[in-house]
Amino acid sequence: MQIQSVPFGQTPDGEPVALFTLTNHRGHSVRLTNYGAVLMDVNVADAAGKIDNVNLSFDSLPPYLDRHPHFGSTIGRFCNRIGHGQFTIDGGSYQVTKNLGKHHLHGGTIGFDHLLWQAEIYNDGDVAGVRFELVSPDAMEGFPGTLKATADYSFSNDDELSMTFSATTDAPTHVNLCNHSYWNLGGAGSGLATDTVLTIEADEVLDVDADLIPTGRINSVDGSGLDFRQATPLAERLDQFAATKGYDHCFVIRGNAGELRLAARAEHPGSGRVMEVWTTQPAMQLYTGNHLPGNALSGGYGAHEAFCLETQHHPDAPNHPHFPSTLLRPGETYSQRTVHRFLTR
Repeated sequence: MQIQSVPFGQTPDGEPVALFTLTNHRGHSVRLTNYGAVLMDVNVADAAGKIDNVNLSFDSLPPYLDRHPHFGSTIGRFCNRIGHGQFTIDGGSYQVTKNLGKHHLHGGTIGFDHLLWQAEIYNDGDVAGVRFELVSPDAMEGFPGTLKATADYSFSNDDELSMTFSATTDAPTHVNLCNHSYWNLGGAGSGLATDTVLTIEADEVLDVDADLIPTGRINSVDGSGLDFRQATPLAERLDQFAATKGYDHCFVIRGNAGELRLAARAEHPGSGRVMEVWTTQPAMQLYTGNHLPGNALSGGYGAHEAFCLETQHHPDAPNHPHFPSTLLRPGETYSQRTVHRFLTR
């Protein structure tokens, strides 16, 4: 494995930003930056040996400094939605930022993807990585407790991209970290990603209201357009979800949360690229880039030109005691791992 670190510009207050490239013996590589702990390019070969970037990204720092669709971002302190931005802990009520109408989304106005992380590179021979660290102060975006977060991204000679998120706190708080990459296995910019054939290891999906806030009910996927237990092209049932302009649904992954297990398999017929997603997380959000505007904000990428498989805890978990808990207390360590395995058929 090879690691390269080069300057990647500066933040508005003059802090230097770095760009890291991890390259394996096959010539496949990933790029990362410590601004937002962002996963940028993921360059892997198709069945014919042609290497392309399969993760939507920007080529320079300024678009990441601006509002963008969370391309490759490490999302925190709480990914996805919290209804009305409210929750209680031990009888105390908390109001976090409402940045999605009357609700909270992806950490608020200044989430973890708009902060500069400290970075440390490492190389263990067959695996190289970057360990990003961040301190989120008490009351940031309304969340209680000072949170120390780590996002460890590594890439291997076997084309395994691993993401390990961990955190500790000095006061009870809610934590839900994820990576928000947008995948197009035909290559970023190659057009619609809806020909991707997807399998999701889930029998259940969260029921949501018109604002995509969970109602608390968990529905079977059986007989619905959300049944991906058999390999199904994304395009096949996309038009069943006109209200959301495509898929934007949270699936409950089969098996024991906390154990690394297969969550999804995506296959691109044209290129022969395959991506498996393995995770310890209890759930995964499928999002088909329904709101990508196709302008400078999204690097020119438009709706359905990529898809997200965001492994995470259930959205709005703080307000549903029967969901897997996102509550982190002092003395505990939050730790979750997701692995993307790239292959060809």
